[in-house]
Amino acid sequence: MSVRYLVTCEHGGNRVPPPYRDYFIGHQALLETHRGYDPGALTLARQLADTLEAPLFYATVSRLVIDLNRSIGHPRLYSDATRPAPPAARREILEHHYLPYRSRVEASIAEAVAEGEKVIHVSSHSFTPELDGEVRNADIGLLYDPTRPGEADLCRRWQAALKQLAPRLKVRRNYPYTGKSDGFTAHLRHRFSPEAYVGIELEINQKHVFRGGKPWRDLRNTVAAALLHALA
Repeated sequence: MSVRYLVTCEHGGNRVPPPYRDYFIGHQALLETHRGYDPGALTLARQLADTLEAPLFYATVSRLVIDLNRSIGHPRLYSDATRPAPPAARREILEHHYLPYRSRVEASIAEAVAEGEKVIHVSSHSFTPELDGEVRNADIGLLYDPTRPGEADLCRRWQAALKQLAPRLKVRRNYPYTGKSDGFTAHLRHRFSPEAYVGIELEINQKHVFRGGKPWRDLRNTVAAALLHALA
């Protein structure tokens, strides 16, 4: 079975479309924090897509407008800024931003599966170094569903390759979140079988992003090179 690679980034920016900016009066400062977007995630997604020669799907609308990585009905689908908006406005946000993005990605996977290909999907994210007073004890997180052998195996191999290429980095599996929790990859697992779809969420500690410069470039190169090694 041939393999098709796919890279996505659901939290690539903190843009607020003009029709919804009034909802953010008093919330503007949050847009620049990890609650507004995933710093570095889109840059890393582009690196991975280039390395894999894979299509890249990404969004730059802030997760505080609507969170593309949450399921419909999830309590954090909308934020404190947009949750009080009239139902018609929330529906407009859903129809103009959430549904088109997720539908494009899902259609791309469905097309590949229909053509007899297996899809390996990497969803690029980043996490804040400290949350609610707790320091996150990892540089890189690889999130997957432990009940799907293809995902578990790929993450083990990716972790091993990272350890070989950059032993100083602490790479943890299903940290700082569990791979089975609500998210786009979890949704796609319900749609596609383990034989047809492998979905991994890549999480990078934002301390590396904020450091910038050559260390951040080197980290991106290492993550991409290790993935290639794991896929070989």
